[in-house]
Amino acid sequence: QKTQIVTSVKSRSRICYHRRSAAPQRRPKKDPSGCSVLLFPGQGSQFVGMGRGLLKYPNVKEMFTVAQKILGYDLLSLCLEGPEDELQKTVHCQPAVFVTSLAAVERLNQENPKAIEMCVAAAGFSVGEFAALVFSGAMNFAEALYAVKVRAETMQKASELVPSGMLSVIGRPQAQYNYACLQAKEHCKSLGMENPVCSVANYLFPDGRVIAGHQQALDFLQENSRRLKFMRTKTLPVSGAFHTELMASATEPLREVLRQVEVRRPEISVYSNVDGKRYMNESHVRRQLVKQLVSPVKWEQTLHEIYERTQGQHFPHTYEVGPGRQLGATLQKCNRKAYQTYAHVEVTAYED
Repeated sequence: QKTQIVTSVKSRSRICYHRRSAAPQRRPKKDPSGCSVLLFPGQGSQFVGMGRGLLKYPNVKEMFTVAQKILGYDLLSLCLEGPEDELQKTVHCQPAVFVTSLAAVERLNQENPKAIEMCVAAAGFSVGEFAALVFSGAMNFAEALYAVKVRAETMQKASELVPSGMLSVIGRPQAQYNYACLQAKEHCKSLGMENPVCSVANYLFPDGRVIAGHQQALDFLQENSRRLKFMRTKTLPVSGAFHTELMASATEPLREVLRQVEVRRPEISVYSNVDGKRYMNESHVRRQLVKQLVSPVKWEQTLHEIYERTQGQHFPHTYEVGPGRQLGATLQKCNRKAYQTYAHVEVTAYED
């Protein structure tokens, strides 16, 4: 039975009533220095108090009102007041980051409408990809939020099936991440585990990775970090091994909900986490969003695709829209020239 989805309150994509209402025309090539790129953060960027600085901007309160109807709980209160342990849960933080990021777009549109109008590309990290697609006109806000709700619930369920997690790793240039994962799996097999999982889940920047899998495999990596040429390892505060095959049980529910929602071809370039390439059409969007659950986030590769340019060509302005500045820090490590025109759109009441 097709689930009833709230689509009231101007819940068409934020972008649709900001620009390009005329029939599509072949646009002349824009000067890159006047263009912008929007980056949408993922799970892990959330914090109690986020969104407080956004409520005075148009549409933001009604976005949270729509969210309350779809989610069945007061998302705004959770973002502003916590409790923190509830906000950190996968089921809550994914919708929270999604809505807060699109609320930050409203702030940017109010304070610098040219940044929205001249936006040529967008990308989002993991759940941030849904926000990037809404911004690009590919999905409508309410329907995308419903898909995020289902995604978060099924990822939470999948992560409760076995003890698993994610490990942030900074390695020396000679570190071999795939070989390290293979050794960790061999260790798990020696403990009697069948089909152990351990693989790179996020490619962040040169020598920066997140590895995910069964807990015993991650323990092995930490205990042998020096031998594996890892300079630093840190356990991430997440409930499971996202972007690995341990999320396989979450794929069918997400595929089903994506069949129910309307998906259009993005109006601007949106880059997929799965391969760092642009989305070409509706079926491509649906396919890749499901595949993303069990595939590594190729963020470093995505940044290279977005910012690749010939010698002397200007870089666009980059805006990180949403909580945290992790994507800015990653951009700095991947492309220092592009980072020179980076800015973060603040989501709290406190200005920089």
